Amino acid sequence: MKAKYIIVGVTGSIACYKALDIIRGLQRLGVSTGVVLTKEAEEFIRPILFQAISGNKVVTSDLFALPEEWDAAHISLAEKADLVLVAPATANIIGKVANGICDDILTCAICATKAPVLFAPAMNSGMYNNKIVQQNIQKLRKLDYHFTGPIKGKLACGSEGVGHIQDIDIIIKEAKKLLK
Repeated sequence: MKAKYIIVGVTGSIACYKALDIIRGLQRLGVSTGVVLTKEAEEFIRPILFQAISGNKVVTSDLFALPEEWDAAHISLAEKADLVLVAPATANIIGKVANGICDDILTCAICATKAPVLFAPAMNSGMYNNKIVQQNIQKLRKLDYHFTGPIKGKLACGSEGVGHIQDIDIIIKEAKKLLK
């Protein structure tokens, strides 16, 4: 049996540092990870850190960057993936995917993959409870996309509420379940 490969999509949330622990947890399961950072995630955390943890080259947001060798990165990632895990998943990425917007490598890979997609939302409670965000989540659920969390916890704005990224162990457990 070939080793499992998960694309970990990291978006621009203060919770993006938790993706590092998720990657480590997946590696303990023997899963290989490839990391795709959106340009917003790159504002929070540098690609070199994800490369050091994952042991693989990190794909960044520039869909039109000249590759070292020809490779349509979003297609090769989509075909290689056994699962796409977006953690943290912002309202922005959820809305883009729900509406078929493919304007970066991560959204293009999600659109092109046949693998299951798991979102771990993290955002302010007001954003998470917004009717449009909830509609987008319901739309994606009906299309067989998967979600874990968010949970109630301390948010970046200092308040307490639903919008805190799901516990790392639960995200890993959900990913493992979808790999089977």
